[in-house]
Amino acid sequence: MTGDAGGDMLSWDESVFRDESVFEIDHVPETFRHRESQLESLKYALRPAVRGSRPLNTMVRGPPGTGKTTAVQKLFGELGARTDVRTVRVNCQVDSTRYAVFSRLFEGIFDYEPPSSGISFKKLFGQITDRLVEEDDVLVVALDDVNYLFYENEASDTLYSLLRAHEAHSGAKIGVIVVSSDLGLDVIDDLDTRVQSVFRPEEVYFPVYDATEIYDILFERAKRGFHDGVIGDAELERVADLTAESGDLRVGIDLLRRAGLNAEMRASKTIAEEDVESAYDKSKHVHLSRSLRGLSESERALVRVLAENDGERAGTVYEAFRDETELGYTRYSEIINKLDQLGVIEAEYADVEGRGRSRELSLAYDAEAVLDRLE
Repeated sequence: MTGDAGGDMLSWDESVFRDESVFEIDHVPETFRHRESQLESLKYALRPAVRGSRPLNTMVRGPPGTGKTTAVQKLFGELGARTDVRTVRVNCQVDSTRYAVFSRLFEGIFDYEPPSSGISFKKLFGQITDRLVEEDDVLVVALDDVNYLFYENEASDTLYSLLRAHEAHSGAKIGVIVVSSDLGLDVIDDLDTRVQSVFRPEEVYFPVYDATEIYDILFERAKRGFHDGVIGDAELERVADLTAESGDLRVGIDLLRRAGLNAEMRASKTIAEEDVESAYDKSKHVHLSRSLRGLSESERALVRVLAENDGERAGTVYEAFRDETELGYTRYSEIINKLDQLGVIEAEYADVEGRGRSRELSLAYDAEAVLDRLE
């Protein structure tokens, strides 16, 4: 499409956006709609912290893009503004070991990072709890995307240290919110028995938004993010329909932004349906992009090998992976399990004649889309 004629053309210094940051995935909206009951449940669990006691531990579950992280950020913002409760949200996709989690807690409490080397976990843990006791502070820790700790077999040790802190350091008051988007993960059952015995969390579930809720939320974002008249009802309804199909609100938020950028590319002051449709090819893979971003080099290497050898036998994939990374079968198998849990690949056992049971590997996404996002 070419740009619109006459007064509908953007000049070089104009934009369709009133505030483009509204369409960032981690933006915390002023108005947080259709999650009132979940927010009340979280407030109930956190209320003891406001009175100086340990809050109730909480497990927040729900599919991706259902408002879990936003709810935690919203409540943490309120707690920080109105009370002396300390709050630290840890992105476990980035910090996926016990040491990394506690390094993030140290940074949240002391406002600087711990030494990059030469400090043991025990000392790191001790400095955190000593400060909490000295200041008589309550700490609420949100382990966001806690499923990544499970993928790395770090969840039980991390939670055990947090939940037993008051026993190891008398007077330490720490509450834990675990947030998981992996509905196939049974958080309690997959923990060690020593952790299960002390982890009895309140449960808060975030369901997929329905079509009306999606439209309401996207309408609010569009109103705040675009200038008046940039997106019409028909185009917004199409964005909402595509978002509902995906089940992930983040797809719609990203789609609005990309559609706006497409309009600007045409020097148009308004978003056309073609802008939405062409943007959807990228926006629909928001979950894939996020999953790939959190992978290590060796994990990305295996995804690349799988994409380049899609449909090949597992043995062929392993050989290509070993040639590229020089890593052995044990690490290869661990990465396969993690990528399967993440939903990036599908790994199923099948009977192969003359060879017994073998794993069949396939990408859960189009190989070209995967390779594009690995670049």
